[in-house]
Amino acid sequence: MGRSGDGAGRRLRLGMVGGGEGAFIGGVHRIAARLDDRYELVAGALSSDPVRAKSSAAELRIRPDRAYASFREMAAAEAARADGIDVVAIVTPNHLHHAASRAFLDAGINVICDKPMTTTLEDAIDLARAVRDRGLVFALTHNYTGYPMVRQARAMVQAGEIGDVRIVQVEYAQDWLTTKLEATGHRQAEWRADPARAGVGGCVGDIGTHAFNLAGFVSGLELESLCADISSFVAGRTLDDNAHILLRYASGARGMLWSSQVAPGNENALRLRIYGDKGGLDWSQEDPNRLQFTPLGEVPRLLTRGGIGVGTAAGRVTRIPPGHPEGFLEGFANIYSDVADVITARLEGRAPDPMSMFPTAEDGVRGVKFIEATVASSARGGVWVDARVPL
Repeated sequence: MGRSGDGAGRRLRLGMVGGGEGAFIGGVHRIAARLDDRYELVAGALSSDPVRAKSSAAELRIRPDRAYASFREMAAAEAARADGIDVVAIVTPNHLHHAASRAFLDAGINVICDKPMTTTLEDAIDLARAVRDRGLVFALTHNYTGYPMVRQARAMVQAGEIGDVRIVQVEYAQDWLTTKLEATGHRQAEWRADPARAGVGGCVGDIGTHAFNLAGFVSGLELESLCADISSFVAGRTLDDNAHILLRYASGARGMLWSSQVAPGNENALRLRIYGDKGGLDWSQEDPNRLQFTPLGEVPRLLTRGGIGVGTAAGRVTRIPPGHPEGFLEGFANIYSDVADVITARLEGRAPDPMSMFPTAEDGVRGVKFIEATVASSARGGVWVDARVPL
């Protein structure tokens, strides 16, 4: 078990946009990049405030000449260097994802971007086309796809172990926005509640997209249409903080998705259940190293990370022995390592490991379409709307 260098000739040179002093997710990305020793952070435009950008870079030991005041300056300068970055991580609020990603793609630099990919479908499609036209790597950090038992569940569905998928039940519940936290100056809450920076979806864009992506990653199903009822329960909140959504998949399968950030008693309760005509799977993010598999007519079987009956899909992204907690940071790191596998293979002129996988620009388009379709459906009184993507 464990993630090693996988044949990489050198560490990839990583840049970062956003993620400066006081930014939670920037630190998560940096830990993920370091965990398997596949990257070296060498450049950054870490804040829109030039003073904070410089001080953040100094704290991270980025050389002054590679601490930039803007992402556009950084993209141009790094593309011109013989030792320029191989890939950039975009960890800004949502409204900057498109412009920053496009600047680096246009400069010929690979991109790792936080979710959702953009705030509009038009921008998402634009990025997907740019990635395709330039032949670059673009990864979206839906980190839950990197969990070992999520990979196990996906492999079992692909192998037909639960038969034809009929029902998908996914939920993501939190409680941290039960009060109007954004009015207190809380930085993480404040931008998420602002449509100008978060986009048209609040809870739906922040965690509903994670639930939607996870359901599609494991089931392999394409969403066809949805019917949504979204709410803003906290007085004065502009964006949604709760959503109930019915899903119809192109295969004929049906699904339900609940996302909420106003459900007291829930911290990070992401749960996925998938049922086919031969059995079912049940996985919870707060108990991530266990997957329940119930073949039709048999008693439930508990599969554990690193345990008996768990295959190579999970084993490949497992680092430590069974019984030791492994989850959030390692899931991020698995995406970073799989991206490194693909970029390194391209640099070395060889085929990447076929088991390397991560959410792509196309997945990003699906996620933005999901957000827009959800908001549109609810605004029209909860009618069914087309959720297919023009890819």
